[in-house]
Amino acid sequence: MAEALALTDVAFRWPGRAGFGLSVPGWRVAAGARLLLLGESGSGKSTLLSLICGINRPDRGRVEVDGTDLGALGSTRRDRVRAERIGVVFQQFNLLPYASPTDNICLPLRFAPERRQRAEAAGRGGARAEARRLMTALKLPEEAIDAPRAGLLSVGQQQRIAVARALIGAPPLLIADEPTSALDAGSQDAFLDLLFTQCEAAGTTLIMVSHDDRLAPRFDDAIRLEDIATIQRTGFAA
Repeated sequence: MAEALALTDVAFRWPGRAGFGLSVPGWRVAAGARLLLLGESGSGKSTLLSLICGINRPDRGRVEVDGTDLGALGSTRRDRVRAERIGVVFQQFNLLPYASPTDNICLPLRFAPERRQRAEAAGRGGARAEARRLMTALKLPEEAIDAPRAGLLSVGQQQRIAVARALIGAPPLLIADEPTSALDAGSQDAFLDLLFTQCEAAGTTLIMVSHDDRLAPRFDDAIRLEDIATIQRTGFAA
């Protein structure tokens, strides 16, 4: 079975943070999976995500996204792979408040020509048409889609703009960092239904990070960070 993500013998220590390191002996995520990664605050989730996204290189081992070893690449090529192959839904959304919803969604395409081509082909009217299609599929009302600034939208609407931005151009891997933390149970279910539907339509693998194990039944699989990774707080083995 094809793999969207593979970590092998990975070890990393934050520079200047004596004693804080993370190691992952081996972890595989199949293409098309819907995986929930559970971990409490301070458990190393952010460190792991920085390695998966290629923001940081491992000190040892391999981090492969869609078959590409990120650790073997220089910073410029890692940035390109991240832009082309990974969509991210940040916990705080990280939208540009004075840009329109469509401009926010299309922003990643400025740094990813192959992803732009996929978006333009899917939209049948260019990338902006695809952005509008995604917003409609995510149940945004017309007045939100046509809003002049994303900062005018509600939190729930901004959340869906952030999802559309992560999905545009059908990246092979989508990372969602605590996207349901501010939602009640009913809103969580509705949001996950939309997210799953769009990931399946795009053929995108989903890894959602959360501290809420009540979400586990909605996913193909749920694992705890401590089951795949070890934190070294008092020393680091090279």
